Amino acid sequence: MDELDRRLLALLRIDARAAASKLAAELKVSRGTVQNRIDRMLARGAIQGFTVRLRPDIEADRVRAVMCIEIKGERSGAVVKALRGLPEVAAIHTTNGRWDLVAELDTENLPAFSRTLDEIRRIEGIAATETNLLLSSHPT
Repeated sequence: MDELDRRLLALLRIDARAAASKLAAELKVSRGTVQNRIDRMLARGAIQGFTVRLRPDIEADRVRAVMCIEIKGERSGAVVKALRGLPEVAAIHTTNGRWDLVAELDTENLPAFSRTLDEIRRIEGIAATETNLLLSSHPT
């Protein structure tokens, strides 16, 4: 991935629906160059898909959080597999330091959030958790 790819990705992060001609004008390259680079990044898996970001007030009742997880022994694979099976787990990250994993949670409301916490804490191999609610987000 070169500098042009990185600049193209930065523009796509702002507006993934931007027309190739608009992207080309901003990057000062041809439309074909932009389309070829997007196609190449899609083909090799660098771009895994496109998404929609909603205004925060559209789903104001949703409860989002990050959960830090300590794993007992060599149970990482089983814990990650169990977490992947929960629709409320939006992402899982391995990390270093005190915690082994960080899970991003996204639930419909507080009762669903509470049920999700209980379900995660029952997963065999989890030694301890610490959860922090996300109060606001600042998109980059």
